[in-house]
Amino acid sequence: MALREVRTMGDPILEKRSREVTHVTERMKELIDDMFETLYEQNGVGLSAVQVGVLKRIITIDISEEGNEPVVMINPVIRECDGEQEGYEGCLSVPGKTGRVKRPYHVVVDFLDEDLKPHSMEGDEVFARCICHECDHLEGKLYVSLVDGPLQDVDDVEEEQEKRTKRKKMRVAKGR
Repeated sequence: MALREVRTMGDPILEKRSREVTHVTERMKELIDDMFETLYEQNGVGLSAVQVGVLKRIITIDISEEGNEPVVMINPVIRECDGEQEGYEGCLSVPGKTGRVKRPYHVVVDFLDEDLKPHSMEGDEVFARCICHECDHLEGKLYVSLVDGPLQDVDDVEEEQEKRTKRKKMRVAKGR
């Protein structure tokens, strides 16, 4: 396994549509392993092959803290979407920035595993957001095109959220 360079906004490859995967080679399995290693090293939750310079319809997602197992999706297609959620979103290809994005609350996605066996999976909340975000990468879209308002520095947003949490805890402690 090896770390891969994550391409950043401005790199023209991020604007290209990824190609369908028709067979999985040992080299592709190595790519998937490298994608997970890169994802973990960068403290991300999702990574598409195009983000490491490979125009293949492959995404890796690990939001295990949300109770999900790490997953590889080859040729994913979102079949159903419903509900709506809005929240801050970031991207390894747009380092240090975040913005508010509306996404479906619930999705159903069809995909192939590493053995090209078909699967269907449902996702809610963060998992749904991640699936949509990574599938957008496969179409050559960055989340910045969906941001409501300006992009913000991650540090500024985290600091503001910490202040809100402290104020909320103080109100609760005072019985308000």
